[in-house]
Amino acid sequence: MARNTYEIDENLETPFDIEKLKRIGKYVAPYKLTIVFILFLMATSSIATMFIPVIFMEAMDVSIPNKDMNQILRLSVYILAISVYVSIVLKIRTQVMTKMGQNIIFEIRKDIFEHVQKLPFTYFDNRPHGKIQVRIVNYVNNLSDLLSTGLINVLTEAGSLFFIVGFMLYINVRFTLVCMLGLPVLTALVWYVKSRQRKAWQEASNKQSNLNAFISESINGVRITQSFVREKENRQIFNRLSDNYRSSWMTAVKYNFLLGPAIENISAITTAIIYVLSVYWVTGGSIAITAGTVVAFISYIGRFWAPINTIASFYNSIVTAVSYLERIFETIDEPVDVKDRDDAVEMPEIKGEVKFDNVCFAYEEGQNILNGINFKANVGESFAIVGPTGAGKTTIVNLLSRFYNINSGHIYIDDIDIESVTIKSLRTQMGVMMQESFIFSGTIMDNIRYGNQDATDEEVIKAAKVVCAHDFIMNMEDGYNTTVKERGSGLSAGQKQLISFARALLANPKILILDEATSSIDTETEIALQEGLKGLLKNRTSFIIAHRLSTIKNSTCILYVDKGQIIEKGSHDELIAKKGAYYKLYMSQYEFLKKEDEK
Repeated sequence: MARNTYEIDENLETPFDIEKLKRIGKYVAPYKLTIVFILFLMATSSIATMFIPVIFMEAMDVSIPNKDMNQILRLSVYILAISVYVSIVLKIRTQVMTKMGQNIIFEIRKDIFEHVQKLPFTYFDNRPHGKIQVRIVNYVNNLSDLLSTGLINVLTEAGSLFFIVGFMLYINVRFTLVCMLGLPVLTALVWYVKSRQRKAWQEASNKQSNLNAFISESINGVRITQSFVREKENRQIFNRLSDNYRSSWMTAVKYNFLLGPAIENISAITTAIIYVLSVYWVTGGSIAITAGTVVAFISYIGRFWAPINTIASFYNSIVTAVSYLERIFETIDEPVDVKDRDDAVEMPEIKGEVKFDNVCFAYEEGQNILNGINFKANVGESFAIVGPTGAGKTTIVNLLSRFYNINSGHIYIDDIDIESVTIKSLRTQMGVMMQESFIFSGTIMDNIRYGNQDATDEEVIKAAKVVCAHDFIMNMEDGYNTTVKERGSGLSAGQKQLISFARALLANPKILILDEATSSIDTETEIALQEGLKGLLKNRTSFIIAHRLSTIKNSTCILYVDKGQIIEKGSHDELIAKKGAYYKLYMSQYEFLKKEDEK
């Protein structure tokens, strides 16, 4: 049962976890020298700009009243030099940090994608694929600004704040204390916003995930949608999910934008107070203050609140980023249940003997799909597995490929427990054709060669001929170099199945698994295909799942599976003679085909 759908949020609010931020350090660590270098440049740039108000104060209080043009020119050159240096540093910082940030994004995305590739089928069975995709693409992208500029900015601005306060105290202590009066107000606002903002971004993250899941599902199922004229209903669902995302996003952004305007207002109020106090003190004669002092200090007020605004913006970015990091690291931390044991060894070259020893399996605890499966297939034998839908036929062959871990029992190949060998060494010696004939975007040649990159063009063509795919491929515009679209759009179901069949055979497996390999193939092609496979399956152990019983009559052994157990076992003639479950199934198909022929 799916953990969630596009209608269900992924999880409830979780507490702020600082460990999520610490884990980013692993990705940032290789660039620590780069960060130190940029911090040095930014620190020198910030310190240099601190002298600009002092220069203006000197010009207004001394140079201009004394009409000292040489001094004014000198001060102008200083300001120009500082401005040029700041511009150069800004350019270097932007280029270096953007490159660093994108490199980190690349590493995070690589790690999460590589991990997703290792996850067992159960992970994908339980989640809408759109919700997995949004973590790898959207959530990682949303970390870009934080890693490219946010970290450096906050460190630089924190250092700048220290120097600014020093210059402010140097110019006027009383003005500095007045300016500081706004900090308690800002602190109270941050305290009010922080928990609400985090919850709002978690909600927005959930709604974005839901929307993406529905979009992905709708695109994959667009043919069914149009066949059943469901466009209106889907549009209504989309609009509802999109509106939920819009509302949650607007709520989150509302909290994001509270701090910026608040800081600007506090800055404006403290500036106004200082103007009033300046006039009051000057007219009252209680304190001697020059115009240059007032102008310089007002300049520092803007510089004082600017870093605080940057730090507040960084705080917003942190809150937003953590909501995404939770999903990203949750995926990276997802346990790989089907994996190599610590003492796993390479699987020797497979001969093909397969044994199931009292195998039990359940997708969900307490709901067994298989109960005590026992059989032995000798080298070169072909075993057919039949039975009603949901009986556990596909599950049996999935366990043989170790796509899932069994709950109890053992599966042996050549008397070797498959759990004692590496998964790669096991699967590379097996050819699997699943129920869904998945075709990747690319050429037909690439699709057939997908499981055996070393295969020559001649070997690809030979495999296609064996499965009777060569003729229809050659009738296409570019033959084997014909480009097919995503999921094989433009190919018939039978054509996709034959290409998938050729792909499985090209792997030259010792054990071949065919799960409904001919379900979409016409009868004439199927007859020709069976003739081609006779030689290919010789001395190769094969497992065939088929609803068309005509395709398995010549199998060495037929297993009739129902309710997770093997009800009957034997050759076609032996099972027909028993007149049991297989006999009834075969005769029902025979009578149906007979009536169809009479029509």
